[in-house]
Amino acid sequence: MSVLPSEITTVQPGSSAIAEIPRPEYPRPDRDRSSRWVNLNGRWSFEADGYAGEITVPFAWESEASGVNRSWLEHGVYRRRVVAPEAWVGSRLVLSFGAVHHRAVVRIDGGVVGEHVGGYESFEFDVTDYLLPGIESELTVEVTAPADKRAVAHGKQRSIPRDDYDGVSFTPTSGIWQTVWLEARGRTYAQSVIVRGDSLTGLDVAVELAGDAPDGASVSARIVSTNEAIRLTTDAAGRASGRIELAAPRLWSPSDPHLYRIEVSTGDGEGADSVVAVTGLRRIEVRGEQLFLNGSRLYLRGILDQGYWPDTGLTAPTADALLRDIRLARDLGYNLVRKHLKFEEPIWLHEADRTGTLVWAEPACPSRFSEAAADAFDAQLPAMVERDGNHPSIVIWGLYNEEWGLDWDIPGSAARAAAAERAYDRLRGLDATRPIVENSGWSHVKSDLVDWHYYEPDLGEWRRAVARMASGEQETFPVRLGPDFIVDKSLYGSSEFPRTGVPIINSEYGEGFTSLERAWHLRWETQELRRHDRFAGYVYTEFADVEHEAAGLLTADRRAKDWGGCIPADVNADTVLVLDLVPLSAGADILPPTEPFGIDLRVSHHGDSALEATVHAAWVPAGSPVDELPEHDDASSGSVRVEPFRLSETVTVTVPPSGGAARLLIWLLDEQGRLSARAFLDAAEVEPPNRRGARAGEYTDSPLVGEA
Repeated sequence: MSVLPSEITTVQPGSSAIAEIPRPEYPRPDRDRSSRWVNLNGRWSFEADGYAGEITVPFAWESEASGVNRSWLEHGVYRRRVVAPEAWVGSRLVLSFGAVHHRAVVRIDGGVVGEHVGGYESFEFDVTDYLLPGIESELTVEVTAPADKRAVAHGKQRSIPRDDYDGVSFTPTSGIWQTVWLEARGRTYAQSVIVRGDSLTGLDVAVELAGDAPDGASVSARIVSTNEAIRLTTDAAGRASGRIELAAPRLWSPSDPHLYRIEVSTGDGEGADSVVAVTGLRRIEVRGEQLFLNGSRLYLRGILDQGYWPDTGLTAPTADALLRDIRLARDLGYNLVRKHLKFEEPIWLHEADRTGTLVWAEPACPSRFSEAAADAFDAQLPAMVERDGNHPSIVIWGLYNEEWGLDWDIPGSAARAAAAERAYDRLRGLDATRPIVENSGWSHVKSDLVDWHYYEPDLGEWRRAVARMASGEQETFPVRLGPDFIVDKSLYGSSEFPRTGVPIINSEYGEGFTSLERAWHLRWETQELRRHDRFAGYVYTEFADVEHEAAGLLTADRRAKDWGGCIPADVNADTVLVLDLVPLSAGADILPPTEPFGIDLRVSHHGDSALEATVHAAWVPAGSPVDELPEHDDASSGSVRVEPFRLSETVTVTVPPSGGAARLLIWLLDEQGRLSARAFLDAAEVEPPNRRGARAGEYTDSPLVGEA
């Protein structure tokens, strides 16, 4: 398919859109070979239908940063000259690609060195026989990126013809979209290093060698910080495995994200090979309806992040910008990021490891079902686990999302349900150390977690529905798939799936048209999830705006929005106040009280030990900052004791009238007088919406307050 005119547009060298050396950092700090590498990002020659000129790698050809800025190109050819350093004589040379969408054929001086299909996986080719150190050669990458993406894994990239979910799809990311680099390795080298620390006492190491003599080779695996080591001998397939037992194990956790660097070496002298892998000691477990990390109860407070950027698509413009996203998510109070339908770059995952940020990782989905599409989806999984499985931050593997690629019809199709089960089984065979969600949001048939996606604008109905979901009374919920297309989706895709004994997580929620409304819904919807101890966590949607989708807590360029006084870190704290009322509207939670009134509330506490505290409240002028507590309160409670992961008994605080529009600050102090939690209520008159001129019968007043 070609949707561009046939004439050629030529871009001259020196265009301001072309960056010199973008993304210069070594892309694999988690599997470090940075002592001998060459970054191949920057200007390449590029030819496509209707275009000939330059392109900046690693930015997709649809992006402004690439210098091409063309959508719906289906075929492009990249070229550049490469020279391996003369000092690499005697080494094996490996050409690595972070990601290329969708099919790449790689040539050096016209000879095909390899082909890769799949738009999100990293891949590499041993090019020792094609590239001589010190001699310039031509590197060519021919890329095919179909406009019709429905049968290939493409996540949120828009397709022609349209996806079923086109309304939440974005500009495609085609061609080379992650770093390309060349590195020198030993004559026999570690092609794969898998390290796991879920034993909590030692590091399990599995190595696969390639190169001159992988079978029967001696391999050393050594902890860099302690010199504790093991020596292994590979089998006929070049594989070896063993455990490094640790004399003083130090566990990885969000509060203490300790990492171990493991140097894996083989060979001697100039032909020796060495790579440093990184992991942590940690164990994630499902016990009944609860999650445990290293034996301690874990509650997930997550945010969904689609990993898109203005002007650069799925590629972060700089490493600093990418890593800053981790800090921003943590500043918003979240302990987990669900990286949505995308293998994020290893440097982002390494930063999650380093900072103790939990990650829910998942591949991109196709959009229409066929056996070929299901096979293409499954084909990503080995590469996902091999590249990213060492990261202790990843505590959940996701698979399909909302039956995308399964035609929204697991309950009605044995073949589609079987595809979801098959994906679960394949991933479980690749990695048995993490919980797996086979179909996020809807219709579970084989899953370690039951997660659900529910968007509800009526806070009264939200409160009631969440309570029914927690009790098990409700299994279905409405999903708007289009302006005139609403279906009832179920948590379960079959009658055989257990209704109890599996952790339950809401992994997508959020509402509101404006940023003020969205922050208002964030406050009230999240507190209802915290009201029910049965739930194991939540994932708010979403971190940042993407193109037309303005659902983010942050703008697309990661600026904070006007949250109307809401502090997301308070909403997502270990300890929160759960208020027993249904608010009226954004900016007017209650009408200004003219008489003293009582506020009933509870405390949800996810600390390590019980909390003894008192509740305080005070009126301040409307719009006053929430993080500036007054010197005196207008009311306080007696002492309340809160047990970890158990909602407290009801606490009632009686406050005086407000005397007009005002903000009621409510806060919790522990026995030492330290702030443990805070919330607020806005008291204001509610202006009925103006509906003059509406068609007769199409607008009726509705109650401002839902039933509590």
